[in-house]
Amino acid sequence: METQKNNLRVIPPSELIINGDGSVFHIHLKPEQVYDNIIFVGDPGRVNMFADMLDERDYEVSSREFHTIGGSYHGKKVMIISHGIGPDNIEIVLTELDALVNVDFKTRQVKPEHRTLNIVRVGTSGSLQEDLHIGEYVIAEKGMGFDGILNFYADRDLVCDLDFERLFCQHTGWLDSWAAPYTVDADADLVRKIGRDDMVRGYTIAAVGFYAPQGRMVRLKLADPNLNEKIESFRYKGRPITNFEMESACLQGLSKLLGHRAMTVCCIIAERRANNAQTDYKPRVAQLARTVLDRLCE
Repeated sequence: METQKNNLRVIPPSELIINGDGSVFHIHLKPEQVYDNIIFVGDPGRVNMFADMLDERDYEVSSREFHTIGGSYHGKKVMIISHGIGPDNIEIVLTELDALVNVDFKTRQVKPEHRTLNIVRVGTSGSLQEDLHIGEYVIAEKGMGFDGILNFYADRDLVCDLDFERLFCQHTGWLDSWAAPYTVDADADLVRKIGRDDMVRGYTIAAVGFYAPQGRMVRLKLADPNLNEKIESFRYKGRPITNFEMESACLQGLSKLLGHRAMTVCCIIAERRANNAQTDYKPRVAQLARTVLDRLCE
């Protein structure tokens, strides 16, 4: 009954802004430009790296940090879109993509038939364990968000690993002043499709920032200088947290709530425990891009 009521609701212009040309507000895409297979990247420049591998290009749209190219790869339609940095941008891009396929822009009502998107985020990351090295690929089999975005949505508990969250907060002595973390699994079918022996299955922290939330100190002191050590020593069912990035949890959480399939795979470019970093990581990321395209479009 609640779903029927939601489908009958007319979404006001202030809650879903549609541009004069029929595109959605931030990412400037139109409904016909959204393909079922989607690759997310943070850097707008990385969209061209993927697009150069396509057999054909159908369109290109740029607005702010959101750069999109749609085309074909091995006979299948695929689109690549940049989301910029951080989970707040993920919320914008994913919500607008979902609206493009599941909301009738003329009536402003949810469509009766749901359309499911397959989304793979390809990013970079820092490892938190000594046996995970620069150049390796890690799938966020679980993504834990420090940003709190999912907590603003109803039914977050239905898609989260509550046991993981509880034990993690106990182990780290999570501060009350921080947003409550949330943990969401990647889509298992998509992980099986993309992941092979060349990718590590990991537990990934999606931090809400690059510096203090990931234990980096430049000039300002950290609220908990020992947080990274606590994260590194945490085990869930015998497995450690493997790496830091910023977007996997929000992507996986909102996708589950909206009925889409999503996962994140990252190339390790820094070893936090060894204090090593690699700035010349583009060749390994390009190799990962080709691998993801091959497997997503099989």
